[in-house]
This record gives sequence, C-alpha cells and structure tokens, in this order.
Amino acid sequence: MIERLISNDLTLKRWRRFKARKSAFYSLIAFLLMVFATLTAPMIANNKPIYLSYEGNSYFPVFVDYHPKDFGISNTLVVNYKKLQLSEDDGALWPIIRWNPFESNEEVYSYPSKPTGTNIMGTDESGRDVFARILYGFKYSISYAFLVWLLSLILGVSFGGVMGYFGGRVDMVGQRLVEVFSTIPTFFLLLILISIFTPNMLLLVTISSVFGWVPISYYVRGEFLKNRKREFVEAARSMGARNRVIIFKHILPNSMVPVITFAPFVISNNVISLSMLDYLGFGLPVPTPSWGELLAQAQKHFTVAWWLAVYPAGALFSTLTLLNLIGEGVRDAMDPNMT
Repeated sequence: MIERLISNDLTLKRWRRFKARKSAFYSLIAFLLMVFATLTAPMIANNKPIYLSYEGNSYFPVFVDYHPKDFGISNTLVVNYKKLQLSEDDGALWPIIRWNPFESNEEVYSYPSKPTGTNIMGTDESGRDVFARILYGFKYSISYAFLVWLLSLILGVSFGGVMGYFGGRVDMVGQRLVEVFSTIPTFFLLLILISIFTPNMLLLVTISSVFGWVPISYYVRGEFLKNRKREFVEAARSMGARNRVIIFKHILPNSMVPVITFAPFVISNNVISLSMLDYLGFGLPVPTPSWGELLAQAQKHFTVAWWLAVYPAGALFSTLTLLNLIGEGVRDAMDPNMT
C-alpha cells in the first residue's frame, strides 16, 4: 500500500511538472484535438449527410450505408446524396466539408484547382478535396506511428527485460542479436521489401516494428541491470517471489521512464517515415489519403499548385512541432533532478 501511494504521489508530481510547462501542456491539448478531429472525420468531411429526413423517414448516412432502393432509386449501386431531390418537408444536416477524400469535383474543369468556397484548400491532380485528404491522412499517419511504437515497445521491453534480468549467457546472446539487427539498414531494407510485396498498412507496420525495437531494448536492458540489484527486488526474491512477479510487479514499472520519455519523439519519427515512404511511392497504396503523396504531387505541379505544398507541409510541420514540444515536456517531467 505504501509503495502504491508513493508511486501515485510521484506520478502526480510528474503530471504537475508537465502541466507547468505551458508549451507542452497546450501542445498536448492541441494534439488531442487533432486526434479527435480525425476520429470524427466522417462528420467533418464527407459527401454524405450526418442526418437526413426524407419522405417522413430519418436516415444517418454517415453511420449507415443505405441501398439506393431505400430512396426509390434504381440502376445504381451507390446513393449520390448531393443529387437527391428533397422536398420542403425534407432536410439534411451536412458535414462542414461536403467531400470525402476519394471523390472528385466534377464541376472543376482542370486539376489541380485553386482553393474556393467549395474546396477551401483546393483540389489535387485528380480533383479530390485537399482538406479532406489531409484530415483523413492524419488518421493513417498517426495510426501507423502509434502502432509501430506500440509493437516496437512490446518487442524492445521483452528483449531488453530478459537480457537485463537474467544477464550472463542470455544477455550475451541477446546482445549479439541486437547488434545484428542494429547493423541492418532498416530504411533501405524496407524499400526493398515493399518493392517486392504489395504495400499496405499491416506490412508497413510489421516491417517497421521488427527493426524499431532495438533502441528501446538498450534502455530497458540498462534499467533492468540497475534495478535488479535494488533492495526491494532483493527483498521480494528473499520472500520467495517468482521471476514473473519480480519482473512485472517490481522491476518493469520502475524501468519504463526512459521509454516513456522518448515516446513522443519516436512517434514523431514514425510520422516522418510514413510521409517519406508515401512521397517516394513506396507507402500506402493509391488512393489512400496521405500527406507524402500530396507533397509528391506538389513537386510535379510546384509552379501552378502552391496549395499542394503549403497545406500538407503545414499539417506535417504542425504535427511534428506539437509532438516534439510534448516530448520536451515529458522529458522534463520525468527528470529526477527537476523540482
């Protein structure tokens, strides 16, 4: 009970130190708002109304896929809600942006087109709304970044914890394995594998995670080597506690500070990695919304379509800045020398 109270008190102190750093705290709020926006993207940018009242019936097209026959339409497989004829008794609640990231604006005669009241950030080379593709692209970027970090964390903590706790031959063999993985040029190997296999989110996350755990294992191994000789661990061992209990209850919670400290920076690097892959054409398959893909289009149309460079680059810059400010706040909050 006392150990738990001390741990909770330490957590509260770290949170207060983080909150005291205004740039980090407000960056966290801004980043969480961005995450919320991308999670609710279908209600912000979509070619389907959020709510539709039609001929006395209520529909929720954003959440449910209705058949055209429900609206008395034949000879089509998809309902075009923008062309649905509504009477005076009917009504619809539309998202702020009436475009999804895959729909082309047929009213524009040349692509890419400049920002207008209809497409507030313009369209890309296929006539798709840039704002919608940036909004949905953030979902893929942050999903990839978090999944790679999470899987790398699991692998890194597992390998580093085993090496640090058992030491001896286990540590020696583990170190040789880590050295082998650390000498592999990860990015170039990733390009080779993606050029062989059809790229998708699962493949990208898997390959990136297989090689992303190495730095984490170094930190966790060092913490385990330090903590396994501490008094509370020796006391638990003398009382007959099993290795599993000692590792997960006593050592692991006290060995996660370096991993948590660098998490925002790792996630930031993962966002950059996916953008680079998409920019080079080795990332998510077309027509998946992607910031890197928009920047690649901007290179081809740089002299005539400035919006393809400015808005995606601004989104990428803002995300990386927020993550790095959050990381600096976490680093200061976790620093034992901070008061």
